This record gives sequence, structure tokens and C-alpha cells, in this order.
Amino acid sequence: MKESFVSIILPVYNQADHISAVIECYKNALSKIAVPNEMLLVVNGCRDNSLEICQNLQKKYDALKVIHSEKGGWGRAIKLGLKEAQGDFICYTNSARTSAAELRQAILYALDNPNGVIKANRKIRYNLMRMLGSYLFNFQCRFLFDLTVWDINGTPKVFPRKFDYLCRLSRNDDLIDLEFNFICKMKNYPMLEVPIFSSKRHDGRSTTGWHSALGMYMGALVMWRASRKGLKEYERTLDE
Repeated sequence: MKESFVSIILPVYNQADHISAVIECYKNALSKIAVPNEMLLVVNGCRDNSLEICQNLQKKYDALKVIHSEKGGWGRAIKLGLKEAQGDFICYTNSARTSAAELRQAILYALDNPNGVIKANRKIRYNLMRMLGSYLFNFQCRFLFDLTVWDINGTPKVFPRKFDYLCRLSRNDDLIDLEFNFICKMKNYPMLEVPIFSSKRHDGRSTTGWHSALGMYMGALVMWRASRKGLKEYERTLDE
């Protein structure tokens, strides 16, 4: 039987002060899983020396590749990683927030459930305003798209390569996570939500403020209108 291989996509944005320590922790945690893996560090739109630090990590670790994009965007970074990923299982996560234990847990769940999607469900927010904003966005998405999942943006997300429509995500912005969940619903990809109770960031500040949050609320409405054209029309846009 062919041994599984896992690709881990890690967007990097202005994380020079902590990305080395994060990758060291990830490497140590994943070494305890008897499955080969690769890490794809997608450095996108950075204004610090994250690229140089990631390139030094690439020299240190064979199974680590750096992808550079001068343009930023959470969705764009994930898409660039998807194009390069070689794994039978593909994971993407927020490297500023995800702990090594959470990443390892998500991958283990995926290996034990090879016919489903694994997605984190964060149960704690570190301030009231962020909790309220997240609740409103999730309620909007569940109502508009008839989704059953909570924490639309929760990562890690892990899926088998055979769920090929998830390899063809189209959004360049934060709404790629909504698109991910919508496609899972359209294609009947089973999903298991794994609760995460940590709210700690490795360092730095979240890039999601009220301005970007309003953009996500409006963007979700635009996506909903587009989705009403029907499944076949939406699939056609992915195939182009």
C-alpha cells in the first residue's frame, strides 16, 4: 500500500519575529507522525525580512520550500501553495495562530479519516469585539449558503487530494475559506470539525479589523448572488 504524503501550506505575512520558532515547533511535532510531509512557506506581501528568514529555513530543512509573492492576500497565498503541493493530503493553516499540537492533531485526524475534510472550530476568541464580529460573519454565511459548520475561517483545514475541487479554489482574499466550505457542501465532501480552545497568537497582530470585516460581509453577499446561478455555472468558473 502506498505511503501517504502530507503537504502543509503556511502563508507567511510580516512574521519575521516568530516564524523560525513556529517552524521549529512544527517540525518537532510532525516528526512524531510516521508520515512524510512537506512544508510550503508562502511569503506574501511582506514588509519585513520574513522572506530572508524563510529562505534560511529552506536551507536548513530539505522538506521545506519557500514560495514568494510580492502581492499579498490570504487566498492568493493558499492558491500558490495548492499549485505546488504534492501531497496525498493537503493542509493549510494560519501560521501566526496555530500551535504545533493543533497542527499535529488535525493531520492525525485526517489520516484516520481519509474520506473526509478536517476543519478546526475555534471555541474561544481573545476579545469581545472579535467574538461578535466572528459570530455575525458565521451566522451570515450559514444563513445565506445553508451551511451547517461553524467557524468558517477556522484552520487548520486538511483534505485528501482526491477532493479535487478544493485544489481549485478561486478567491485571492479572506473569503477563500467561505468558498472552501461552500464547495464541500456542493460536492458532498464529509466534514469533521475539531474543537480548538486556544486563542493565543504566536506574536504580532491580527490583520482582520472592522474595515476588512465589512469587506468580508459584503463579499459574502456577492458570492451568494453568484452561487444562485447554480452548481453547474459555479463549477464552470472553477474549470476555467
